[in-house]
Amino acid sequence: MKCIVQPGDGVAHLLNGIDGAKKSIEIIIFRFNRREIEKALANAVTRGVHVHALIAHTNRGGETNLRQLEQRLLGAGVTVARTDDDLVRYHGKLMIIDRRELYLLAFNFTYLDMERSRSFGIITTNRKHVQEAAKLFEADTKRQPYSPASATFVVSPLNARKQLATFIKGAKKELLIYDPEIGDPAMIRLLEARSKAGVTVNIIGKLAAKNSVLAEPQALQIRLHTRSIVRDGTWAFVGSQSLRALELDSRREVGIIFRDPKVVNRLLKTFKDDWESGGKSAVREPSPDEVVQTEAASASKVAKKVAKAVVNELRPVTPVVETTVRELSGAAPEVSLNEREIEATVKTAVQDAVRQVVRDFVEEAVEAHSAASKS
Repeated sequence: MKCIVQPGDGVAHLLNGIDGAKKSIEIIIFRFNRREIEKALANAVTRGVHVHALIAHTNRGGETNLRQLEQRLLGAGVTVARTDDDLVRYHGKLMIIDRRELYLLAFNFTYLDMERSRSFGIITTNRKHVQEAAKLFEADTKRQPYSPASATFVVSPLNARKQLATFIKGAKKELLIYDPEIGDPAMIRLLEARSKAGVTVNIIGKLAAKNSVLAEPQALQIRLHTRSIVRDGTWAFVGSQSLRALELDSRREVGIIFRDPKVVNRLLKTFKDDWESGGKSAVREPSPDEVVQTEAASASKVAKKVAKAVVNELRPVTPVVETTVRELSGAAPEVSLNEREIEATVKTAVQDAVRQVVRDFVEEAVEAHSAASKS
């Protein structure tokens, strides 16, 4: 098992994997603007390797780019399929080489994610994980149901909530968490419970709301684009799902839970370095043509302001709920509705959705600009 740490060594690892493929490459794409990776996939086709790409049906703001990528890959001889539209989003990122090696990524195939963001990827030949990834790829390519068969291969919305909850509950001493925004109430309660039990819970990223139990999260000086947890210095999770209801229950997200001393130690060291330095040492000074990419770091701030404005305009929802129940059942609700809980839950859900949409559009614009300047 190997660990990819971004910014840094991601492109080299991916190119090595593609160039070393003998029979097949299966790749799931959400965002993509790395032309050297695209060229490597085309070269693999010319070597006789069967390259099969599964491209997200949308990434909110980048449909045109995705369709253009689809046409270029088809022109290069790559077999291309689109994901279904039955989920809010298909956000998983992975690559399988010769059905023997899995690249499970928390980052997209983009300049922004790979050069200007903290993220991770795991390269593994674990047979069970490779088999599960291949089974998931086939199911989503054929738009057929996927049934998880491994407690350590984490797939939203099927087993992620259960397996990540179990993973968190198992902490005895320490949980070190990278997460752009933790917002799921049930997961926050689990973290609070672990903290009250004496477990150190350190978060690099954000909590959706102020918390009197958990320690204040640490911010990075660079963009954060990984969802990773190190537990007790021996186990780790790396994937694409944040501890948010949307990503646990409504989207296709993929991650793995593993225990590999070398990889876990690298994640542990990176976290502690980031915690102590605020991420300042993780990134070099940008060149002039890269400056625009750093503008995406402000995407979350823009998204937060827009989400707040939208929520402030929301009318009370409890009367709407009660009226709808009456219309459907012909009677008033038989159970007492907790008005404050309903309002808070709806506002959180709306804020999450609005923030995600705005952030996607800002980041997609930055990535498009970057790709154009590199071509």
